[in-house]
Order: sequence, then C-alpha cells, then structure tokens
Amino acid sequence: MLCFQSKAIAGGCVMSSDGEGGAEPSVDDGVRTLLLLMPRVVARTKRTPVPKQLEEFNLAPRHLSLLAYLYFDGPLAVNELATRLELAPATVSLLVGELNRYGVVDRDDDPSDRRRKIVGIADVHLDAVRSWLENGVRAWRAALRPLSPAERRTFVETLRVYERELTEGQE
Repeated sequence: MLCFQSKAIAGGCVMSSDGEGGAEPSVDDGVRTLLLLMPRVVARTKRTPVPKQLEEFNLAPRHLSLLAYLYFDGPLAVNELATRLELAPATVSLLVGELNRYGVVDRDDDPSDRRRKIVGIADVHLDAVRSWLENGVRAWRAALRPLSPAERRTFVETLRVYERELTEGQE
C-alpha cells in the first residue's frame, strides 16, 4: 500500500494500492498517477526534434497531425482531412496551402472529380515526415500492442473524453 499526503482529506493521508497484491487502483489513484505522468509525456513529445529537412518551415504540432493522416492513410481530400482533424475545412485549407507553399505537400486534381483537390506528402519530404513520426509510432505501438482491441478502444476513448473535459472546463 502507498500513502499519499493530502491536506484535503481528514487525517492527512489516503491509502492507495500500488497495483500489487490484487487490489485495484481507485479513480483517484489513477488521477494522481496521470497528473504526474502527463506533463512528462507532453514535455517529451514537445521535444521531438523536427527533421533538419523540415526545420526551415517552422512547423508546429498542428502540421504534424495533418501530415500523420497523410502518411498513414495516403492522399486525402481537404474535406476528409478536416473531418479527421475535427477542424473546419477552411482551417485545413489554410494549413494545406501553407504546407504546399513550403513544398511539403502536393495538391493534385482528384481524377474522379476535377473540382476537388487531393493532398499528399511530397515525395521529396516523405522520409523526413516518416522520421518525425517514427518515435511516436514506435512508442504507441509498444504501449498498445499488449492491449486487447477492446482495451485499445477504451484507452483511445478515455483520451478523447479527457481532452473534451479539459476543453469544456476552459470555456
């Protein structure tokens, strides 16, 4: 058993399970652990270096999310990217325009509908984008591989709920 000091609780101490001996952690145990863990995870993620080939473009996490979809799913229409990124099509169009000006992505006519543009990572930058993503991909695969499909679904949904609650709490 672990004892965490807390002024908010009478007696100044909460008994918590360390996960050994069969006892399951409480919600508050999980909250405590995640409040300590998440800042470290975010800090390490933010320190992921941008590949030298992409440094001059001053890319940000919003660009990485868009590029990740294109890397994993191949070329997509702007509206499809907007849906996946949960952003307005106009916002995604601006991001795509910026990346296109840098030469990081290409915009080509959709062969089935010439009015639509399909966005894909430019061949010249594909390796740089892959190297930017690879440490995160490796880490997530290691974390998710031992979980069952149902556990992975629960984990991803938990992160979505957490993000939503943070957003709603700031409004």
